[in-house]
Amino acid sequence: MSSVSYHISNLLEKMTSTDKDFRFMATNDLMLELQKDSIKLDEDSERRVVTMLLKLLEDKNGEVQNLAVKCLAPLVSKVKEPQVETMVDVLCSNMTSDKEQLRDISSMGLKTVIAELPLTSSGLTLTGSVCKKITSQLIGAMGKHDDVSVQLEALDILSDMLGRLSGALVSFHSSLLSSLLPQLTSPRMAVRKRSILALGHLVPCCSPALFSQLTEHLMKELAKGPPTSMTRTYIQCLATISRQGGHRVGEHLEKLIPMVVKFTGVEDDELREYCFQAFEAFIRRCPKEMSPHIATVTQLCLKYMTFDPNYNYDDNEEEDEDRMDIDDELEEESDDEYSDDDDMSWKVRRSSIKCLEALISTRLDLLLSFYSSICPALLARFKEREENVRADVFTAFSTLLRQTRVASSRHSLIVSGSDPGVRREEEPAVALLKKQVPATVKALHRQLKEKSIKSRQGCFCLLTELAHTVPGALEEHIPALIPGIVFSLTDKSTLSTMRIDALSFFNVLLLSHPPQAFQPHMQVLLPPVIACIEDTFYKITSEALLVIQHLVKVMRPQGQAGGFDPKLFVKEVFSVTMKRLKATDIDQEVKERAISCMGHIVCHLGDHLRAEVQAVLAIFLERLKNEITRLTAVRTITLIAASPLKIDMSPILPEALSVLGSFLRKNQRALKLGTLACLTALVTHHAASIKPAALEPVLSELPTLVDESDMHVSQVSITLLTGMAKAYPSTLAKISSSVLPGVFRLIHSPLLQGSTLEAILEYLQALVLSKTSNLSYRRQCESQLSQVCFVKTAASCALGSMAVGCLSDYLPFLLKEISAQPRRQYLLLHSLKEVISVCPASSLSPHVESVWALLFQNCECQEEGTRNLVAECLGKLTLVNPAALLPRLKQQLKTGSPLARSTVVTAIKFTIVDHPAPIDSLLKDCIGDFLKTLQDEDINVRRIALVMFNSAAHNKPSLIRGLLGRVLPHLYKETQIRKDLIREVEMGPFKHTVDDGLDVRKAAFECMYSLLDSCLEGLDILQFLDHVEEGLKDHYDIRMLTFLMLARLVSLCPAAVLQRLDRLVEPLKATVTTKVKAGSVKQEFEKQEELRRSAMRAVAALLAVPEVERSPSMAEFANQIKTSTDMASIYQSIKGGEGGGIGATESMDMS
Repeated sequence: MSSVSYHISNLLEKMTSTDKDFRFMATNDLMLELQKDSIKLDEDSERRVVTMLLKLLEDKNGEVQNLAVKCLAPLVSKVKEPQVETMVDVLCSNMTSDKEQLRDISSMGLKTVIAELPLTSSGLTLTGSVCKKITSQLIGAMGKHDDVSVQLEALDILSDMLGRLSGALVSFHSSLLSSLLPQLTSPRMAVRKRSILALGHLVPCCSPALFSQLTEHLMKELAKGPPTSMTRTYIQCLATISRQGGHRVGEHLEKLIPMVVKFTGVEDDELREYCFQAFEAFIRRCPKEMSPHIATVTQLCLKYMTFDPNYNYDDNEEEDEDRMDIDDELEEESDDEYSDDDDMSWKVRRSSIKCLEALISTRLDLLLSFYSSICPALLARFKEREENVRADVFTAFSTLLRQTRVASSRHSLIVSGSDPGVRREEEPAVALLKKQVPATVKALHRQLKEKSIKSRQGCFCLLTELAHTVPGALEEHIPALIPGIVFSLTDKSTLSTMRIDALSFFNVLLLSHPPQAFQPHMQVLLPPVIACIEDTFYKITSEALLVIQHLVKVMRPQGQAGGFDPKLFVKEVFSVTMKRLKATDIDQEVKERAISCMGHIVCHLGDHLRAEVQAVLAIFLERLKNEITRLTAVRTITLIAASPLKIDMSPILPEALSVLGSFLRKNQRALKLGTLACLTALVTHHAASIKPAALEPVLSELPTLVDESDMHVSQVSITLLTGMAKAYPSTLAKISSSVLPGVFRLIHSPLLQGSTLEAILEYLQALVLSKTSNLSYRRQCESQLSQVCFVKTAASCALGSMAVGCLSDYLPFLLKEISAQPRRQYLLLHSLKEVISVCPASSLSPHVESVWALLFQNCECQEEGTRNLVAECLGKLTLVNPAALLPRLKQQLKTGSPLARSTVVTAIKFTIVDHPAPIDSLLKDCIGDFLKTLQDEDINVRRIALVMFNSAAHNKPSLIRGLLGRVLPHLYKETQIRKDLIREVEMGPFKHTVDDGLDVRKAAFECMYSLLDSCLEGLDILQFLDHVEEGLKDHYDIRMLTFLMLARLVSLCPAAVLQRLDRLVEPLKATVTTKVKAGSVKQEFEKQEELRRSAMRAVAALLAVPEVERSPSMAEFANQIKTSTDMASIYQSIKGGEGGGIGATESMDMS
């Protein structure tokens, strides 16, 4: 300690030197000392350092002053509270000094101190007391109307402080508002603007009453009809507080909108700009409350986006391009003449277009109407003369395309989920967009040759969006687009970024359109791309190689017979790629792209290369041995191995197989999977060139890869083994003893399903079919498979299959046995289900009545499992003749007991199949009657009705979309906790609470989750969130569901979630911070831990939204997570360890 004090004393002494260099170096050394974590100052040193640094703020040398300010930052965390307060007092008094330089440096010092004040709970007392001191001084400084510079500095510091520490100033909010409002009437525009900025930082954390006071003050002032300059200030302030305060401005919109609409009529360009900025903020922050005013705002935007009184646009769209080129200079002069500083109309156009963009991005439900109203208007503005405004027009149109893609993906998701195999009906918005494609290309193709870089980049971005949204839509227009692409690639004045954008767009165009569209233009397209490969900038080379890779596919597409001859271009493409492939002193990205590009050239055009192929393969072998390029080389060899040209790879195979075998030992999963795929391709396509002995390095590594810890690696390994079993039966005997135990462990694994199961079945089939004398593995297979069969169930299915073969003999017997054998009824019903599922409708029709009668005899069975089987049989039987049987099911709803009604509703669930069926149209007409059981007096019937509704929402949402208005109130009613269904059960000395309404609530929340994916546009999200909020405080199972829902809602409609954020934070915080009692059992700990993790996933999804920390409660919670070791570790594992990033959520199993 003494050595530190001594060193500091020496530095302080040097700071008093008359030599400015001594002072500078001593201050610099002090700053370095203070930045060390280990330094600790005693009380005397603290006081002396603070005093000296404050003195140096008045130093004659500016550099010393600046260093003294920098020293304040680390000093704040190193000294105690009284010294920080001393600093703040001196800095505040200096800020009101007559000396301008001292004022400026003190303001910088205050900002530095504010930026370093601690946000942790331990440092909040210091932060609070310092903030109070600064605030009282700043309020006094703002009142100094005689000195504007003091006012400006005070407002600047206040903005910084409110932006970072608003939560610590809650007690000052009211006095700050009272001090800031008079500044809005200041004669100085700079003061007014900084006051607006400070108010913007104040509103996110202020109380609702204070927010209302501010909004009402602004409305009152605007109602007085103030001068235009003051009106501008008030409207600008409205826009700012709406942006920062979010949904809270929504309750005042009914009064605000007419006022702002009125002011758009005032002949003042800046005022109009601020009005549209206010509209934009209202639309983004309060989409629901703005709904009644959308039409008015849209009309105003459409009117003012063309507002250009000083310029006369040429109406002749078909102007000759040659004449445009000749008159280029004259036109530029004409533009300059009108783009003078006095013309502010471009600001009005820009703000109205940005307002339209906000409207497009927030109102997906109005997308179709936008295509009739907004889309043609935006297309007409592509001729906009101001470059910045034109860029905004392109951005707005790109947003329209993006929203169309979102709507299209939702539409295809619903259709694919419900009707695979049906002819996909086109999303209406996509159909409307296709009609606009010719007009879009016509408006853009001329812009692609403009000198303006920004315009061309905007065009390429827009066309890229268009190609992504409607793949293939530009096919007819490619001849019109090619000159623009070539111009951007060859123009000598073009920047590197422009070339990269042009190549990226060309790449997207090649991927999204058929090869035949480009083949006629190859002569024009290839030279500029080849020139780009020779470019010195690696990014351009890399993008150009990717384009060449796709152009090679265009020259000779696999699986398509075409008349195009690529011979003319092969040599040129090969030589330029070979040059990059051979080079070793190039960027990693270029190396990988060169390998991949050459792989495609060999794969598609190898027969034109002859002798050169072997040289290329030798290079690939070298790249395979290089750790940096090995993964790319593996993928490229896989590609060449599968080539239909049957490339001769025998010279490199023995060595390549040895290297590939060593890769299977590596701990890099992507390399392992790539290697297995490569080996499978080689074994499948080049078996004749591979000697069994060459596979030894591979075979020895495979047994360890077949393990349930990584099912995907196991699947690919087994696929490779299957290929070997077919190609080299002789090798199987060597490895059966080591591989089969792993395969059998997988067969017993509960994780086995899907493609891995199919791969194992194929492998076992290959083993059985292989002609080899070693039969030990066949016996192993038989013994293992006999262990895993479920004999009774299999027997019941077998009986059903037998009955299908001879229906007239076996079905009556089966029906008789179901009635006569109550103990075997469940298994016999399985047999009946097999008959109904497999038997053709024509064969089953004569027996429908007898089966129907038997099923209804058993529909009131007390055993729920049996009832469910009866219901499944009824549902599948109804599909045989829906027109006759569906009304009979409906009739049973009125006559049956609660058990019968529940069976009928479950039967309807089984008629909602996951493919198109004749019953669909009939079901759509009467499903409303079945959904009336949501109001049934029996709670079990209501639960089953919810399960049926969930099935419809998940598999065929078109059935229930039109009924949401009637069904949702009953659905939401079932999410509420009913105290009359909660009872206490005595279990010996203990009392246990049973909630009979839990299952029905759980079913209701599952329905809500399904509706998010399939019927989002039919939901009132704020009403939906009210019930999610209740679910966050419910039982464990329901909380798990609502955490998933909340994370899903954050990605689907973040604006609505932000409106409810303050109410959602508390239940999340309560879950994450809850700890299990010390004496609880292990299961209770695990249960609570999983609940906390699930809640933290929802929190992580919320924190991924940029504006979320404007909420004081969320900011405080985020800070609490950072400062708690336990919570921070859970948060970090969610972010990184589970591989999903912040927004990662588990999807609910809807089976």
